[in-house]
Amino acid sequence: MRNSFFILLAFLTFSSFSQIVIKGTVYYEKGPLQNVAVYLNNTMLGTTTDENGEFSIPLKQGNYELIISYLGYKKINYPLNTITYNKPLVFVLEEENNILDEIIIKKTVYDDEWRNNLIVFKEEFIGISELSKECEILNPEVLYFDYNAQDNILNAYAKKPLQIKNNGLGYLIIYELESFERNKNYLRYLGYSRYKELKGGKRKQKRWAKNREKAYKGSTIHFFKSILNNSFTDEGFIVNQFKRVPNPERPSEEEIRKARALIRLNRGKALSFNLTNKVPKNALDSALVIVRKSRLEKFRDYLYKSQLSKNEIITTKNNKAYLTFNDNLSIVYTKEKEEMAFITRNAFSKKRDPLPQTSSLIPLETNIIVDKNGLLLNPLDVIYEGYWSFYEKVATYLPLDYVPVGSSQ
Repeated sequence: MRNSFFILLAFLTFSSFSQIVIKGTVYYEKGPLQNVAVYLNNTMLGTTTDENGEFSIPLKQGNYELIISYLGYKKINYPLNTITYNKPLVFVLEEENNILDEIIIKKTVYDDEWRNNLIVFKEEFIGISELSKECEILNPEVLYFDYNAQDNILNAYAKKPLQIKNNGLGYLIIYELESFERNKNYLRYLGYSRYKELKGGKRKQKRWAKNREKAYKGSTIHFFKSILNNSFTDEGFIVNQFKRVPNPERPSEEEIRKARALIRLNRGKALSFNLTNKVPKNALDSALVIVRKSRLEKFRDYLYKSQLSKNEIITTKNNKAYLTFNDNLSIVYTKEKEEMAFITRNAFSKKRDPLPQTSSLIPLETNIIVDKNGLLLNPLDVIYEGYWSFYEKVATYLPLDYVPVGSSQ
């Protein structure tokens, strides 16, 4: 399996108690500013300022990230706690002096290279799942790409917010892309999004509701919520524990580097060594064996505990929930099978029957905080591999105020 991982950034937590109204005013150097986007990250809650620079947003009590955004000015990310909110908010925007914007505007050329990079960007950002086929970037021309062929690194930048129409889930997504980097080993992107419902008749609404439920089930948020509620077993999750260690059969990076250098020095010479032979006869033979073994996986995973309980995964202290397991988790969602696109996602993949969706959770920190609504306080604290790294892309994203069918939220 390809050793890649996916880091998803979301910066909003919220809870479901009584509703209040948040009010405020946005200014710039000349006074109140109209048409400023004010919204709660990754939700459908938002508005724009009026001619007096004022805004108001009704919302449920809880913790949010309030985004104040206007083209040409620095974005404001304001951590909003409704419990401590007691008076209208005041924000002053500062002009953005971003040289990168000017460079992007001047350098963007919509040639074959740009179009090829756009294809890669869509596959990594939107995804290749079934729902991705109904997800469209309406303004791809705002994207600029910087591709480093030597290191196989693709960076993407956006001059303006991306407008993404998701006909599969029934949303228009306004996505402010802050950064995007795709390496041969990982994918990392950061952004802020707001959602709007698409209009549609009863048939479309019914299909969207069905697709949203499917996108939610088996997701990371579904998993964390079910762990907090201690209902993950009934909801179809099996959680196992595994240790990851270096593959002893794979040569070190230094051995691989030296072997490749030796082969390059002997390029053009007849190489008669049979790789099936067990004993190399000289240094060049050994170098060929090392290069062949370099294709082996860098690590091996050893499952050592099955079907963990809630107390073996998460601990509650001072009204906060922490992930406190050792090593790594393998999470199997048994109520849905893999999509065929996941099975055949690599050029060397062989077709097989779909299996239950299996993902890996690799922690990078200790005592990772989980919000009561299934969100990590700092999403960069973990790496997702397996099915989650394939499926959880923009095409399957739901607003964080989405309420699953049958939920009491």
